[in-house]
Amino acid sequence: MREIGHFVNGAIVGGPPGAGRGDVFDPNSGAVQARVAMGDAALVDDAAQAAARAQTGWAQLNPQRRARVMFEFKRLVEARMDELAALLSAEHGKVIADSRGDVQRGLEVIEFACGIPHALKGEYTEGAGPGIDVYSMRQPLGVVAGITPFNFPAMIPMWMFGIAIAVGNSFILKPSEKDPSVPLRLAELMMEAGAPAGVLNVVQGDKAVVDAILTHPLIRAVSFVGSSDIAHYVYRTGAAYGKRVQAMGGAKNHGIVLPDADLDQATNDILGAAYGSAGERCMALPVVVPVGEKTALALRERLVKGIEGLKVGVSTDPDAQYGPVVTAAHKDRVESSIAKGILEGAELVVDGRGFTLQGYEKGFFIGPTLFDHVRSDMTTYQEEIFGPVLQIARANSFEDALRLPSAHPYGNGVAIYTRNGKAARDFAARVDVGMVGINVPIPVPVAYHTFGGWKRSAFGDTNQHGMEGVKFYTKVKTVTARWPEGEVEDSAFVIPTMR
Repeated sequence: MREIGHFVNGAIVGGPPGAGRGDVFDPNSGAVQARVAMGDAALVDDAAQAAARAQTGWAQLNPQRRARVMFEFKRLVEARMDELAALLSAEHGKVIADSRGDVQRGLEVIEFACGIPHALKGEYTEGAGPGIDVYSMRQPLGVVAGITPFNFPAMIPMWMFGIAIAVGNSFILKPSEKDPSVPLRLAELMMEAGAPAGVLNVVQGDKAVVDAILTHPLIRAVSFVGSSDIAHYVYRTGAAYGKRVQAMGGAKNHGIVLPDADLDQATNDILGAAYGSAGERCMALPVVVPVGEKTALALRERLVKGIEGLKVGVSTDPDAQYGPVVTAAHKDRVESSIAKGILEGAELVVDGRGFTLQGYEKGFFIGPTLFDHVRSDMTTYQEEIFGPVLQIARANSFEDALRLPSAHPYGNGVAIYTRNGKAARDFAARVDVGMVGINVPIPVPVAYHTFGGWKRSAFGDTNQHGMEGVKFYTKVKTVTARWPEGEVEDSAFVIPTMR
């Protein structure tokens, strides 16, 4: 059976004795396809020491030379797109086209990182005082780390380490143990691109590795994406140990459909956003909010018809819209949420439980599920289901529709469908959510903007990638300089001013 290790100081290493192994499943068949070595605190320390040794020399390279490594890494990943997508689908279960998108969206952040010399330019004021100039510079933090989830094993690691490494840090990545192979392969490609050994390390593991990262004295900052409870834990623990932390949590994104919306376009977009990748996206659209009874009935009819045409298949099926969920345990959690929705009184319009594929009866498949008449006090509305389950929560007015996502404890993303520019502008300005799509179902910003939600969807005050990412992984140093001419002046015993 295939064994998956760690990547420390430029080489694949095995797991430490006693740390154990974890099963990596084939979600299509349900079989164990590999074993991943778990790490421990000692292995994290090995990675941190290697990263610290590598970081000093890496940071001393000029930004252009670091950018050239990022250019080469981008080329290598693009050349191996098919290999990476197949490996990703084999462990995660998403269809190949979705896996290619996973890699591509990560590469867009790498493209941004290729322009790091421009992003690192500081500020300069000539003549701030008599013969005095003031300027600032951005410098790397040192050793930093990222803890990433199973649902985007290529994109989210590249969101983090691409910018962190480009600005001059070294990086320790703790990917999900559910689909660990792609992050490991990316680390190998980074070394092949010219990064020194130790600049990018991958340590596999569970909570023991997470805690070792959060408490290690050499690690200066931690970026995290995952569930909200764990995000809060990571934020509190990392901050208590003096680290800079950005921790992105869960979501319950809403899609508002106004009466004037293009219902055919809205339906097509909502189906893709709700059921794509089996709903295992923090930017999925699991709640649709039609405004008015007429809109609700027309949208429901279209959604049911669209669901009937969806094809669920194995991840290698080019005609499938989505594949299995990642593990049997996750399948059980999603199906339990469906059962809870029924108990709470929501109308189950389409039931995806019990879905099987011939020849893949033990795979982790769930058919598309649709609820209607979902109320905001229901547990299944408040909680993130993270599966192919769409809920219709009807609203009587624009204000009611605005209130639902604004009052929800999560505030990651929201979308509105309308032809009315004034209504869209008003909604975008007033809704209490971090990312807004206007006739766009999954409003994930492009790489040179930033990604981040509000409320329980994010802890910390800095977003992912873009200039927010540059700020997170650097510290500002400000220099006030005067070059005296002639005789040296007497020392001043009062605070200097710029008069």
